[in-house]
Amino acid sequence: MRSVAFVVAVAALSAGCAQAPVAPASPVAPVAPVQPAPLVAAVPTTSLAAPADAPPPKAQVAGPYAVSTLSEATLKSHTVYRPTDISGFSGDKRLPIVAWGNGACSNAGLLFQTFLKQVASHGYVVIASGPKDAPLPAFAAQRPGQVTDTPDPNSGIKSAQTKDADLLAAVDWAIAENARAGSPYFGKLNPDKVAVMGQSCGGLQATAVSGDPRIKTVVIWNSGVFSGGANSAGARLSGATKEMIPAFHAPVAYFLGGPSDIAYANGKDDFARVTTVPAFLGSINSGHGGTFNHPNGGWFAEVGVAWLDWQLKGDAKAATYFEGADCALCRNPIWEVARKNMN
Repeated sequence: MRSVAFVVAVAALSAGCAQAPVAPASPVAPVAPVQPAPLVAAVPTTSLAAPADAPPPKAQVAGPYAVSTLSEATLKSHTVYRPTDISGFSGDKRLPIVAWGNGACSNAGLLFQTFLKQVASHGYVVIASGPKDAPLPAFAAQRPGQVTDTPDPNSGIKSAQTKDADLLAAVDWAIAENARAGSPYFGKLNPDKVAVMGQSCGGLQATAVSGDPRIKTVVIWNSGVFSGGANSAGARLSGATKEMIPAFHAPVAYFLGGPSDIAYANGKDDFARVTTVPAFLGSINSGHGGTFNHPNGGWFAEVGVAWLDWQLKGDAKAATYFEGADCALCRNPIWEVARKNMN
């Protein structure tokens, strides 16, 4: 796949790392037996192609629930992915809430459809920023398989960029619908189990809203906060700053695409700045595009679902991906792993 000019203008900016990466705040300690690569300058590429030596795709089996991709009348600005039949989700089985920010801060609600449907199929309501029928950005052509539906070309919706606040608008909506008599979501969602996630620019957005006390975990994909504060390229897209990271109040996971991922160095630097909360860093040699276009989201979907299952559902088996000296990703040679404030 070729680099495209549009990615330079949008995707690379939104990568959370379009400028030269910063030096790490402190060394990132690896978990034996995996030896992380040293922190190096991010490769200055805007291609979403996987590196030539990337591991082969790992297809995922869909979760137990059929999924619908919806444009809800009460939230036209977003796209909702959820189990088609939610009648059985009540009481202690209510659906956790996941708010998602797209790469490039794009308003294309379908841009990460393959991955987000996989997450929803495991029993989550996932709310992506952007309308369902917003046109896909040009760089989506580099990622065959990442989108399975086609936006309505006659919708009249135009391409635009989302804002940090769109993630919290998704959370607000879900909590309100859970409490609204007559809503199909009435009593079906769990307002005490909320995650924010995002890729590239969407990862910056997740960082920016991480201080909201309703958020129980943050998951950041192919992203790291720019250096340079208000003068950085990232400041034009998100309010995320390096100073927000030590203030995280909930567990955080960083999933990166190896040294060819333009966000790699800044993502590792952000991880190094986490101080008190449990933090996990996992990197697989997949480039800035990750594995989102692999069958059912590939490795990123597998580890993402496992992290959410552990953090929001208390799943002890899912925790073994990340915890313990013999954790599943620690033992897998294709993963670079580091941890903080964890067993």
